[in-house]
Amino acid sequence: MKIVKKIAIALLVVLIGIQFYRPEKNISEGDYVAAFETETKPSLEVKQILKTACYDCHSANTEYPWYNNIAPVSYWLANHIKDGRRHLDFSDWENYDVKKKDHKLEELIEEVKRGSMPLNEYTWTHADAKLTEDQISALVSWAEQTRANY
Repeated sequence: MKIVKKIAIALLVVLIGIQFYRPEKNISEGDYVAAFETETKPSLEVKQILKTACYDCHSANTEYPWYNNIAPVSYWLANHIKDGRRHLDFSDWENYDVKKKDHKLEELIEEVKRGSMPLNEYTWTHADAKLTEDQISALVSWAEQTRANY
């Protein structure tokens, strides 16, 4: 029983200790998706869908929930955001070449149609990010029209 108590105390010390070492937050000043929205011209409806369901993980600015202040959740979220931006970063859109832009929109269409995006882990805590059939249709239609320009 002593070993279990020592392990529990050690885990508690580690848990408390990691509260003081936080991952860097994904926060940006200014209009971090201006170039993307200017080039792709999403409708107001699509802009709202992107803001609600995509930008937190796929841009240079995340609106963090309160529980992000608790480690290890903060590390888990930071990893999700880093991975999301690695796959698609709307804030870096102007640095993508035409072929890459076309490919990213193709992936967006596939992921949204399949129901893979937004992630279930995200929609569990952001119910408004769960896309309806009409929102999926609007997003896919906009992305297909935009791809035609590339």
